[in-house]
Amino acid sequence: MAASITHLATNHSKGNPTPRVLRIDASARKTGSTTRGLADKVIERLRDQHPELTLVERDLAEGIPFVTEAWVAANFIPAETRTPEQRAQLAVSDLLVAELETADILVIGLPIYNFGPPAALKAWIDQIARARVTFRYTENGPVGLLEGKKAYLVAASGGTAMGSAIDFATPYLRHVLGFVGIEDVTLIAADRQMVDAEAASDKAERALQSALPLSA
Repeated sequence: MAASITHLATNHSKGNPTPRVLRIDASARKTGSTTRGLADKVIERLRDQHPELTLVERDLAEGIPFVTEAWVAANFIPAETRTPEQRAQLAVSDLLVAELETADILVIGLPIYNFGPPAALKAWIDQIARARVTFRYTENGPVGLLEGKKAYLVAASGGTAMGSAIDFATPYLRHVLGFVGIEDVTLIAADRQMVDAEAASDKAERALQSALPLSA
């Protein structure tokens, strides 16, 4: 499972760190992917607004482990008492959580596969949604621990209309992000491409311009 980091700047201005962007790609397609193309455009516009941002890229299509029995057992053990073997079970999860914790902005590619998110994206969610790490339980219910972040969901589908009764992907991602404390979520979608590709593209471009207008 590979991640690449592009440092566009490491300096701080006026005491504030430059934005750190975490890009998550989940499409099985490396070429011709609508979500990868839209994510490229989102990053371009974020760079237009924040020339000194730092970009971390995580491509889930290159492989991500599923949660196992050993992973679950290790996760229930307090961090300070885990054995080396238990820490090894959670090493990938710890890395993914660290990428998420240090990000200011998320750009998540969400292709719709059979009405839901790809298995690789669901596996990422299972790795980062951890009690006492990214959320905690209280007497009033769960509380997310990753507040103050902005997320852009760039979604695409062949026939599923976003927000329809058969869209089980975008509501799920919104809920999961909110569950870990990320409430500020903007959807940029090119849906029903196999029904009307031109309309889908136009819709995505309008959403992109509305969310991230280019500088004059």
